Amino acid sequence: MSRLPDPDFWAEKRVLLTGHTGFKGSWAGLWLEKMGAEVTGYALPPASDPSLHALLHAGGLPDGQFGDIRDGETLAAITRKSEPEIILHMAAQPLVRESYATPAETFDVNVMGTIRLLEAARAVPSVKTILVVTTDKVYRNDESGRHFQEGDTLGGHDPYSGSKAACEVAVATWRSAYFNERGIRVATARGGNVIGGGDFSADRLVPDIVRAALSGTRLNIRSPFATRPWQHVLDCLNGYLLFAEALCKNAGDIDALNFGPSPGEPQIPVRDVASAIQAAMGLSREWDDVSSLKQPREMQTLGLDPALAGERLAWRARLTQSEAIEWTAQWYDGWRRGKAPLELTLDQIEAFTKGD
Repeated sequence: MSRLPDPDFWAEKRVLLTGHTGFKGSWAGLWLEKMGAEVTGYALPPASDPSLHALLHAGGLPDGQFGDIRDGETLAAITRKSEPEIILHMAAQPLVRESYATPAETFDVNVMGTIRLLEAARAVPSVKTILVVTTDKVYRNDESGRHFQEGDTLGGHDPYSGSKAACEVAVATWRSAYFNERGIRVATARGGNVIGGGDFSADRLVPDIVRAALSGTRLNIRSPFATRPWQHVLDCLNGYLLFAEALCKNAGDIDALNFGPSPGEPQIPVRDVASAIQAAMGLSREWDDVSSLKQPREMQTLGLDPALAGERLAWRARLTQSEAIEWTAQWYDGWRRGKAPLELTLDQIEAFTKGD
């Protein structure tokens, strides 16, 4: 089973977490605070209502600062004030379909926003490690169905994928031009399709299922036969945190790592994930195939090879894809029944970290 982050390492570590109001960022901030890290968040206000960030912070958790990652002056001031040792950069425009509607803004946020962050970090002596989160979609996808490795060619059919591939190039440039000579470790993390409780984003499968259930409408699925590397949010974040630890300890020369389900697991199509989550939530396993409607193109096959993360970090998914689906359904079902989101989220972090 995979290693876990070391609470002794993270205790009192000063961490700047961008994107702390997003789905993954909300889980990451809570886990870091649970381990005793001093977390400073920086992000736009939550893009959805409800949002996991708002649900968690209604319970009295400390909040971060709202701001645009492209606002270099404010970002630089926050970075100077917080004096982070570690920067976890999760702020992004993360949606493929939105990127078709706003391609220039997507590139501005995902590329120039990252560059603004790197420039802010250059001016703060406390910074030792920067981990930039990109995506499994950074690879030039030929739809062959093979699982991509870290050395494969980067590219992107849609503006989101292209912007994240460009972000990877920018990070590599700043690393070699400015950070290597100062001994500051800078790397990228490429996570697979993440599911878990508290995601209310637009145009994502699990939130669409939850919205349909709450509104009493039928679920529409755009690409029922598409396959993705599904994993639970805690597995993905476990990889990010282990990677940041390794970078801080100057372990090896790792510049990028994939995080996804174990290679032996089958590729599960969207329709099967939807049906499994509906069944686990006690819903009718019903949905409508709307793939024939005109819509922006999305890749039909996508797979990641996380072997290098296993080799370098002793990381692997602790939850199978079936377990990830079950945990996701349990969170939403508990929330629908009135259980406090903070309690639900902390309970799953506790169960995940006690899973050995």
